[in-house]
Amino acid sequence: MESEKPQNPSPMEPQEEGSNKISKKEAAKLERQRRRQEAAAAAAATAVSTVSIEESDPLSGNYGDVELNDLQSKAVTGRKWTEVGSIAPEMKDRVVLVRGRVQTIRPVGKKIAFVVVRERGFTVQCVLTVKPELVSSQMVKYATSLSKESIIDVEGVVTIPEKPITGATQQQVEVQISKLYCVNRAVPTLPINIEDAARSEVEIEQALEKGEQLVRVNQDTRLNFRILDMRTPANQGIFRIQCQIENIFRQFLLSEGFVGIHTPKLIGGSSEGGSAVFRLDYKGQPACLAQSPQLHKQMAICGDFGRVFEVGPVFRAEDSFTHRHLCEFTGLDVEMEIKEHYSEVMDIVDRLFVAMFDSLNEKCKKELEAVGKQYPFEPLKYLRKTLRLTFAEGIQMLKEAGVEVDPLGDLNTESERKLGQLVAEKYGTEFYILHKYPQAVRPFYTMPCHDNPSYSNSFDVFIRGEEIISGAQRVHVPELLEKRAGECGIDVKTISTYIDSFRYGAPPHGGFGVGLERVVMLFCALNNIRKTSLFPRDPQRIVP
Repeated sequence: MESEKPQNPSPMEPQEEGSNKISKKEAAKLERQRRRQEAAAAAAATAVSTVSIEESDPLSGNYGDVELNDLQSKAVTGRKWTEVGSIAPEMKDRVVLVRGRVQTIRPVGKKIAFVVVRERGFTVQCVLTVKPELVSSQMVKYATSLSKESIIDVEGVVTIPEKPITGATQQQVEVQISKLYCVNRAVPTLPINIEDAARSEVEIEQALEKGEQLVRVNQDTRLNFRILDMRTPANQGIFRIQCQIENIFRQFLLSEGFVGIHTPKLIGGSSEGGSAVFRLDYKGQPACLAQSPQLHKQMAICGDFGRVFEVGPVFRAEDSFTHRHLCEFTGLDVEMEIKEHYSEVMDIVDRLFVAMFDSLNEKCKKELEAVGKQYPFEPLKYLRKTLRLTFAEGIQMLKEAGVEVDPLGDLNTESERKLGQLVAEKYGTEFYILHKYPQAVRPFYTMPCHDNPSYSNSFDVFIRGEEIISGAQRVHVPELLEKRAGECGIDVKTISTYIDSFRYGAPPHGGFGVGLERVVMLFCALNNIRKTSLFPRDPQRIVP
């Protein structure tokens, strides 16, 4: 579970690629690759110097490498820049100045070269054609010497091609280059090519059927060279979708009267119980990295904020080698006063996530399309009013399907997925709430049910058969809280200030925690949470 229940390591679930350990053989291979890059860079530099020095060119001012002195914030020129993604047919005959990366270069003889320029996932085809007093053959030769992924400035006139450009996102336009400058050169041989990293499994399999073999970039390699991997259209989409999820989370809760807070990530003891904490020395005192903001967001409720939320890092030290666990993730946490019933918390979950899904489908169409092109997926099915089932009802559905589950135990990964499948078939939704969980599987601060102490006023929320949210009504009575903490093996002394906060008058309250990366992963039906973490931290990876 993300911010509520400690994650349960699943040793039987295979680890996805994500290790940053490099063998001697791999290290030797990387060293050979580095030497080849240096040699190629030297050769390219020689070629460029030959063009610029040995062949005198009266048009040399229209192209070349930008000198360091000009890159040191030398002057403010007032030039207007155009984003690649905004270049459209209505800009025909307009002069534009764009900065982007060299995606591909295709020379056609000595007088023409096509340069595809990419900026933030958008691409446009630029054409360099020898013309008197404008473009020289040396300029074309210079362009063909540029390495892929180099940063360039291009100035030219927007034109409309006879046929749409299939190799660019801006298919209805071209830019006729008049000036071309290299701002920063990438090494000639990259560890991974962006075209390879952007390729889908479908494309690779189709090529194999035709007897062709395309490069498959595995996840370890992607994460070792994450900067390059980020540049693919799918990754550009994934992290913009992630940003939108965070934005909607904030905006919705602010509109509902919640206050944003920031809680400490260095705490004196475990916030969730168990041993899965990162322990450290804090000026001679034992301390931990916070497993969640749980204790402090509850204390904020005791401080009369009424409704609070937080977006921040969460740390879990479990050795969970699965597709959905990380040692550090971004938590979206909520806590609020309860007037009568913990269903009030579930009401917020319902409206928040329906609003979030609606917003993603409406405002992130291009990003979702980019993700789907590399990682095909079906849009998430969800209801306008989110389905709620009790834990007992979920157990009964599994039982009727031939799956035996302990009615007072937790659901394992297989049971969750099976229940998700059954719910989708019966109710037509892949997003639902399961509530009234057994007390034994919830954290010590979870309020027991009024009519059966074996169960609790708690809930989990699922997307595509996997848990993304855990929440509950909290225990706000200090005597019961001390009793529950002791039963869960927590040293009450380490959380004494937390328990004391309820001695000064505390309203009934509840909340929930969401893992941001997991929401993105499941909304886009991705197979690994490392795809939705910018720089993932798992039991074997702490770089880059």
